[in-house]
Amino acid sequence: MEKGLGKNRGFLTLMLAQLISSLGDWLSIVAIITLVGLKWEASPMEVSFIILCLAIPMALLGPFTGTIADRLNRRTLMVVSDVGRGVLILILSFASSIWTVYVCLFVIGMLSAVFVPAKNGKLKELVQEASMKSAMSFTSMIDASTKVLGPLLSGLLVTAFGTAPVFYIDAATFFVSALLLLALPKTVAVLKDQDTEEKGEATFKEEFLEGLAFIKSSRYLLVGMLVLGISLLILQLSDSQIIVLIRELTQASPDLFGFIVTASGVGMLVSGGLLAKKTDYHALSLMLLGVFGLGISFSMLSAFTGADLAMSTVWGPALGLTAGFAAGLVFIPFQASVQTGTPVHMTGRVFGVINSVTTTATIIGPLLGGWLSTVIGVIPTFLITATLLIVISAVGYIFRNKIERGNLRESKSEQATHGAT
Repeated sequence: MEKGLGKNRGFLTLMLAQLISSLGDWLSIVAIITLVGLKWEASPMEVSFIILCLAIPMALLGPFTGTIADRLNRRTLMVVSDVGRGVLILILSFASSIWTVYVCLFVIGMLSAVFVPAKNGKLKELVQEASMKSAMSFTSMIDASTKVLGPLLSGLLVTAFGTAPVFYIDAATFFVSALLLLALPKTVAVLKDQDTEEKGEATFKEEFLEGLAFIKSSRYLLVGMLVLGISLLILQLSDSQIIVLIRELTQASPDLFGFIVTASGVGMLVSGGLLAKKTDYHALSLMLLGVFGLGISFSMLSAFTGADLAMSTVWGPALGLTAGFAAGLVFIPFQASVQTGTPVHMTGRVFGVINSVTTTATIIGPLLGGWLSTVIGVIPTFLITATLLIVISAVGYIFRNKIERGNLRESKSEQATHGAT
């Protein structure tokens, strides 16, 4: 870990809280799907609604909760969010109907929509700009590691003790995370613009519109968000259908899906570790390289499956590893550049909008991917996904210099404005 971050007690506390609560998230998801899908024998559509209940609030409320995270004390918002989610998880342990599960998950999704921009805003307060790229790499590594360990640990606990104890453990992780967050330093004083001080306190609507105006004013931010959103949407066409693709193999191992998912998590861990050490990169170039890598990985997955190639337990996880590594190149540099380029008092709003865009892509993508796989087949769907990802990366490289020149002009303009002020 970078020396500056290693001595930053606030950053370390925030990362530990994120690790504990993220691990708990994966514990509960597996336990809920086991409870509803196996014990209650819910239909495929009823199981799909579980994910939608978590995702829809984050997609719809992201821009608004981001503004809330910029107006109120971020530490308090995170603590309230963690405590609220812990209480709702405890309620889930006593749930006897699927509608109780839906309502609890929907409210959990609302609280998560508040937590994410508040956490990113707090990170901006705690970490200096010089260390921000490394900090974002570490947060991504935590997400990737919990994605690997969470489902594995939850599966073992559910098998050994049933779903109820897993819910208790998950609730405890949220409460522990809340206690850790209470140890964070108070809100760092933010210097407001002279115009804002003269006009007085801005209204919620004015601050919300100010955040949208900031995003529109940055060509790099708009293009990066567009590349991220479209790539994620296209990726989800096939990512949600990997289990269906595996069924096309005549000699597929029952554990192959788990191996691929675990390998993708390891790939993201590796790319996160590399980017944490080497921070002098061009974010847009790495993003486009990552999109290209995802396209190549998915094209090879479809080609090997179509050829019914033997030794799928070798090439499947290997391609999962490369896809996870490439995904890290897409997400981490963009989030780091947004953190470094966004004023601290706007961080919540900007990340709220970005979170809304990415969550919407993860909702529409699987639905569209399921429809495409049903109509044209899963292998053609993977080939379409791979082709579109490669095309996006190629178009991005063609216009990359123009985008970066525009971003440079914007930066010089901002510096001149600050100097005049």
